[in-house]
Amino acid sequence: MRRKSSLVLLALAVFLTALAPLLRWYAFPRLARIPQDEYQTAVLEADDATLLDYTTLKPRRHVKVSIVQTLKGNVEEARKVGKETGRDVVVWDCLSYVAGPEGGMVSQIPERYIFDAHTQEPVHADGEHVDGDPVRRRGVEFKFPFLTEKRDYYYFDAQTRTSAPIHYRGTVRFRGLDVYYFEQTIPWTKVALPKKMPLGATPETVRQVGLERWYSTVRMFWVDPVTGAPVNGEEKHKEEMRWVEEPGKKPLVAFDGHVRMREDSIDHTMALVKSNRILVLILISYLPWTCAGLGAALLALSLVLEARARRAEDPGPADRPTGAPEPATA
Repeated sequence: MRRKSSLVLLALAVFLTALAPLLRWYAFPRLARIPQDEYQTAVLEADDATLLDYTTLKPRRHVKVSIVQTLKGNVEEARKVGKETGRDVVVWDCLSYVAGPEGGMVSQIPERYIFDAHTQEPVHADGEHVDGDPVRRRGVEFKFPFLTEKRDYYYFDAQTRTSAPIHYRGTVRFRGLDVYYFEQTIPWTKVALPKKMPLGATPETVRQVGLERWYSTVRMFWVDPVTGAPVNGEEKHKEEMRWVEEPGKKPLVAFDGHVRMREDSIDHTMALVKSNRILVLILISYLPWTCAGLGAALLALSLVLEARARRAEDPGPADRPTGAPEPATA
């Protein structure tokens, strides 16, 4: 009976020990994914910011300027692209809406971001755009990969429509989590004018005045390395309207402010990240280590039972029958 039990325990030990690496290296890359119906809204604010008054073409300082960023999963489009590419993809329809102090629209830039649900690598398909302009992304945007590494990544900048390195600057503590701090600097670059502007202005009317838009920013992210989700983000954002035919003329400040996530957006993001973080840790740490520990314990127990079974089957000298004839010798 003991020998049968030891064989059963040995089989379970082998199964659990083999299951541990399978959970980490096979199941996790296939089960960890971004849901196709994701919906998130984040509010960012810039205190004491400067905006261009398009009625007077003069910059004005404001107590507060708000930027609302919305990410909405397009399930129908994701399924369509998935059939075309043969990949598990997510399609985010995004909108960055800049509102002045009175709530009026300063600019709004829509974009469609298509990426792999597991790796967050961009998937190039029809419909990928920024403000209606077709783009071809490289690297990440909005979210970093699961199990983010301590290295530089390419990050897509929607204003310049290009990707540039975003640099890992170190590990810091943010509201009870050890997170990776990343920073990207975009130098002054000529960029397209938003197609929707205040007071009925259009890119064509601005060009007729003789102005073009230039942009620079320092982008900062605090990223949870387990889920790859930023728990906080800031930008030192600057925009200028420069004179095309008079390059020596002083440019007009279109936007100048330090943009930060609002506290309620940070709290909501932190709660979401912590809940998703547990699910990822179950696959990459808790379950594999539990299986490995149970496998080792069951292996030790099976060896103990096997040793006892052998001792029970092998009688000692005191248990051998007396009076037995001595074996004959030559």
